[in-house]
Amino acid sequence: MNFSSWPELLVVDVEGNGEATPDLVEVAALPVRNGQPDKSTAGAWLTKPRRPVTPFAARVHGLTNAVLESAPGWEEIAGTVHTLLGTKWIAAHNAHVDYRVLKAHLPQWQPAGVLDTLRLARATYDLPKYSLDALLEHVQPDMSQAPKQRHRATYDAWATAQLLIAMARHYDTWDQIVAAAVPPGLPGAPKPEEEPTLW
Repeated sequence: MNFSSWPELLVVDVEGNGEATPDLVEVAALPVRNGQPDKSTAGAWLTKPRRPVTPFAARVHGLTNAVLESAPGWEEIAGTVHTLLGTKWIAAHNAHVDYRVLKAHLPQWQPAGVLDTLRLARATYDLPKYSLDALLEHVQPDMSQAPKQRHRATYDAWATAQLLIAMARHYDTWDQIVAAAVPPGLPGAPKPEEEPTLW
Protein backbone atom coordinates (compact mmCIF):
# COMPACT_ATOMS: atom_id res chain seq x y z
CA MET A 1 0.00 0.00 0.00
CA ASN A 2 1.39 3.38 -1.05
CA PHE A 3 0.19 5.60 1.78
CA SER A 4 1.55 8.70 0.07
CA SER A 5 -1.25 8.33 -2.51
CA TRP A 6 -3.92 8.90 0.14
CA PRO A 7 -5.84 12.17 0.25
CA GLU A 8 -5.91 14.17 3.47
CA LEU A 9 -7.69 12.05 6.06
CA LEU A 10 -8.75 12.46 9.69
CA VAL A 11 -9.83 9.63 11.94
CA VAL A 12 -12.66 11.00 14.07
CA ASP A 13 -14.50 9.87 17.16
CA VAL A 14 -17.26 11.55 19.12
CA GLU A 15 -18.74 10.98 22.57
CA GLY A 16 -22.23 12.11 23.47
CA ASN A 17 -24.39 12.89 26.46
CA GLY A 18 -26.40 9.67 26.16
CA GLU A 19 -29.57 11.12 24.65
CA ALA A 20 -31.14 9.48 21.59
CA THR A 21 -30.26 12.59 19.59
CA PRO A 22 -27.00 13.28 21.36
CA ASP A 23 -25.34 16.50 22.35
CA LEU A 24 -21.59 16.24 21.91
CA VAL A 25 -19.34 16.09 24.95
CA GLU A 26 -16.05 15.19 23.24
CA VAL A 27 -14.66 15.26 19.70
CA ALA A 28 -11.29 13.98 18.48
CA ALA A 29 -9.81 14.30 14.99
CA LEU A 30 -6.51 12.53 14.30
CA PRO A 31 -4.72 12.97 10.95
CA VAL A 32 -3.16 9.94 9.26
CA ARG A 33 -0.12 10.86 7.19
CA ASN A 34 2.19 8.46 5.34
CA GLY A 35 0.72 5.50 7.14
CA GLN A 36 1.07 6.92 10.65
CA PRO A 37 -1.23 8.77 13.05
CA ASP A 38 -0.02 12.36 13.52
CA LYS A 39 -0.73 13.52 17.06
CA SER A 40 1.16 16.77 16.48
CA THR A 41 -1.70 18.22 14.40
CA ALA A 42 -4.61 16.37 16.01
CA GLY A 43 -7.59 18.13 17.54
CA ALA A 44 -9.44 17.16 20.71
CA TRP A 45 -12.20 19.11 22.41
CA LEU A 46 -14.43 18.73 25.43
CA THR A 47 -17.72 20.59 25.27
CA LYS A 48 -20.48 21.15 27.81
CA PRO A 49 -23.73 19.71 26.42
CA ARG A 50 -27.01 21.63 26.42
CA ARG A 51 -28.67 18.72 28.22
CA PRO A 52 -27.09 16.86 31.17
CA VAL A 53 -25.00 13.75 30.61
CA THR A 54 -27.01 10.63 31.47
CA PRO A 55 -25.65 8.34 34.21
CA PHE A 56 -25.20 5.52 31.68
CA ALA A 57 -23.14 7.68 29.30
CA ALA A 58 -21.03 8.97 32.18
CA ARG A 59 -20.26 5.39 33.23
CA VAL A 60 -19.13 4.55 29.68
CA HIS A 61 -16.80 7.46 28.95
CA GLY A 62 -16.26 8.94 32.40
CA LEU A 63 -17.26 12.45 31.35
CA THR A 64 -19.63 13.57 34.08
CA ASN A 65 -21.56 16.81 34.30
CA ALA A 66 -19.07 17.97 36.95
CA VAL A 67 -16.10 17.28 34.64
CA LEU A 68 -17.76 19.19 31.79
CA GLU A 69 -19.06 22.10 33.88
CA SER A 70 -16.22 24.43 32.87
CA ALA A 71 -15.90 23.16 29.28
CA PRO A 72 -16.89 25.55 26.45
CA GLY A 73 -20.30 25.27 24.86
CA TRP A 74 -20.47 23.81 21.36
CA GLU A 75 -21.01 27.22 19.76
CA GLU A 76 -17.63 28.32 21.17
CA ILE A 77 -15.64 25.52 19.49
CA ALA A 78 -17.76 24.69 16.42
CA GLY A 79 -15.78 26.98 14.11
CA THR A 80 -12.45 25.51 15.20
CA VAL A 81 -13.69 21.94 14.72
CA HIS A 82 -15.15 22.82 11.31
CA THR A 83 -11.86 24.41 10.22
CA LEU A 84 -9.82 21.33 11.13
CA LEU A 85 -12.24 18.94 9.46
CA GLY A 86 -12.48 21.13 6.35
CA THR A 87 -13.26 19.07 3.28
CA LYS A 88 -10.90 16.23 4.18
CA TRP A 89 -11.84 12.57 4.18
CA ILE A 90 -12.83 11.18 7.56
CA ALA A 91 -12.67 7.65 8.94
CA ALA A 92 -14.48 6.24 11.95
CA HIS A 93 -15.64 2.91 13.35
CA ASN A 94 -19.33 2.48 12.54
CA ALA A 95 -18.83 5.75 10.69
CA HIS A 96 -22.43 6.63 9.88
CA VAL A 97 -22.97 7.34 13.60
CA ASP A 98 -20.05 9.77 13.95
CA TYR A 99 -20.84 11.35 10.57
CA ARG A 100 -24.52 11.82 11.44
CA VAL A 101 -23.77 13.40 14.83
CA LEU A 102 -21.06 15.70 13.46
CA LYS A 103 -23.26 16.71 10.51
CA ALA A 104 -26.10 17.58 12.90
CA HIS A 105 -23.74 19.86 14.83
CA LEU A 106 -21.99 21.25 11.71
CA PRO A 107 -24.73 21.57 9.06
CA GLN A 108 -22.44 23.34 6.55
CA TRP A 109 -19.67 20.72 6.83
CA GLN A 110 -19.17 18.36 3.90
CA PRO A 111 -16.28 15.88 3.97
CA ALA A 112 -14.77 14.58 0.76
CA GLY A 113 -15.63 11.06 1.86
CA VAL A 114 -16.32 8.79 4.82
CA LEU A 115 -14.44 5.53 5.45
CA ASP A 116 -16.04 3.07 7.83
CA THR A 117 -13.48 0.82 9.53
CA LEU A 118 -16.29 -1.52 10.63
CA ARG A 119 -17.28 -2.05 7.01
CA LEU A 120 -13.61 -2.39 6.01
CA ALA A 121 -13.00 -4.96 8.77
CA ARG A 122 -15.88 -7.10 7.54
CA ALA A 123 -14.35 -7.04 4.05
CA THR A 124 -10.85 -7.78 5.34
CA TYR A 125 -11.18 -10.33 8.15
CA ASP A 126 -13.32 -13.36 8.89
CA LEU A 127 -14.13 -12.84 12.57
CA PRO A 128 -17.06 -13.63 14.85
CA LYS A 129 -17.22 -9.99 16.02
CA TYR A 130 -16.10 -6.67 14.55
CA SER A 131 -16.36 -4.36 17.54
CA LEU A 132 -13.44 -2.04 18.20
CA ASP A 133 -12.37 -4.22 21.14
CA ALA A 134 -12.58 -7.44 19.10
CA LEU A 135 -10.52 -5.90 16.30
CA LEU A 136 -7.90 -4.57 18.71
CA GLU A 137 -7.58 -8.07 20.16
CA HIS A 138 -7.24 -9.58 16.68
CA VAL A 139 -4.86 -7.04 15.14
CA GLN A 140 -2.83 -6.27 18.29
CA PRO A 141 -1.67 -2.80 17.16
CA ASP A 142 0.77 -0.72 19.18
CA MET A 143 -1.40 1.21 21.63
CA SER A 144 1.46 2.41 23.83
CA GLN A 145 1.04 6.03 22.70
CA ALA A 146 -2.75 6.07 22.87
CA PRO A 147 -4.04 8.99 24.95
CA LYS A 148 -6.61 8.66 27.76
CA GLN A 149 -8.51 5.37 27.95
CA ARG A 150 -11.06 3.28 26.02
CA HIS A 151 -14.33 5.09 25.26
CA ARG A 152 -12.66 8.47 25.31
CA ALA A 153 -12.64 10.09 21.87
CA THR A 154 -8.86 10.52 21.69
CA TYR A 155 -8.19 6.87 22.59
CA ASP A 156 -10.82 5.51 20.23
CA ALA A 157 -9.59 7.70 17.36
CA TRP A 158 -6.03 6.45 17.94
CA ALA A 159 -7.23 2.83 18.04
CA THR A 160 -9.30 3.28 14.89
CA ALA A 161 -6.35 4.89 13.09
CA GLN A 162 -4.12 1.95 13.98
CA LEU A 163 -6.74 -0.51 12.75
CA LEU A 164 -7.25 1.44 9.51
CA ILE A 165 -3.50 1.44 8.82
CA ALA A 166 -3.25 -2.30 9.54
CA MET A 167 -6.20 -3.16 7.32
CA ALA A 168 -5.02 -0.88 4.51
CA ARG A 169 -1.96 -3.10 4.09
CA HIS A 170 -4.29 -5.83 2.78
CA TYR A 171 -5.13 -3.63 -0.23
CA ASP A 172 -3.07 -2.39 -3.15
CA THR A 173 -4.73 0.96 -3.85
CA TRP A 174 -6.74 3.74 -2.21
CA ASP A 175 -9.61 3.05 -4.63
CA GLN A 176 -9.83 -0.54 -3.36
CA ILE A 177 -10.14 0.75 0.21
CA VAL A 178 -12.84 3.20 -0.83
CA ALA A 179 -14.77 0.43 -2.59
CA ALA A 180 -14.61 -1.75 0.53
CA ALA A 181 -15.04 0.88 3.25
CA VAL A 182 -17.41 3.68 2.15
CA PRO A 183 -21.05 2.90 3.01
CA PRO A 184 -23.59 3.54 0.24
CA GLY A 185 -25.20 6.93 0.56
CA LEU A 186 -22.31 8.56 2.42
CA PRO A 187 -19.88 11.04 0.85
CA GLY A 188 -17.21 9.39 -1.28
CA ALA A 189 -19.23 6.27 -2.08
CA PRO A 190 -18.39 4.91 -5.52
CA LYS A 191 -21.17 5.60 -7.98
CA PRO A 192 -22.82 2.44 -9.31
CA GLU A 193 -22.02 1.65 -12.90
CA GLU A 194 -24.84 2.56 -15.24
CA GLU A 195 -26.65 -0.32 -16.89
CA PRO A 196 -25.98 -0.40 -20.62
CA THR A 197 -28.99 0.45 -22.74
CA LEU A 198 -30.07 -0.91 -26.07
CA TRP A 199 -30.03 2.55 -27.65
